[in-house]
Amino acid sequence: QVRLVESGGGLVQPGGSLRLSCTTSGFTFSGYAMRWYRQLPGKGREFLARISPTGGVIDYGDSMKGRFTISRDNAKNTVYLQMNNLKPEDTAVYVCNVLKGGSDYWGQGTQVTVSS
Repeated sequence: QVRLVESGGGLVQPGGSLRLSCTTSGFTFSGYAMRWYRQLPGKGREFLARISPTGGVIDYGDSMKGRFTISRDNAKNTVYLQMNNLKPEDTAVYVCNVLKGGSDYWGQGTQVTVSS
């Protein structure tokens, strides 16, 4: 079955960086686009970034441009989100996603807390 497992979250000071990973199994990773979202406290899910199966096409949410970078390693079945210059308002649960066969699959998420 499809499985997505995020890691790399934690507590970081404002201005710091984190690299999130989403390791996958149960499907042909190299054949699917991957997405990162985040769930902010008391708010809905926010789209962050999408990367095409080969990594050649990347899209970002408007508020992410310039600070976050999505990438993937098809040999490791893993998608990454590099986050720089983090701000307190980036505090959220970060979740990866794949749309496969008309169904959305989600990981359990990894908590990122930006605080001094």
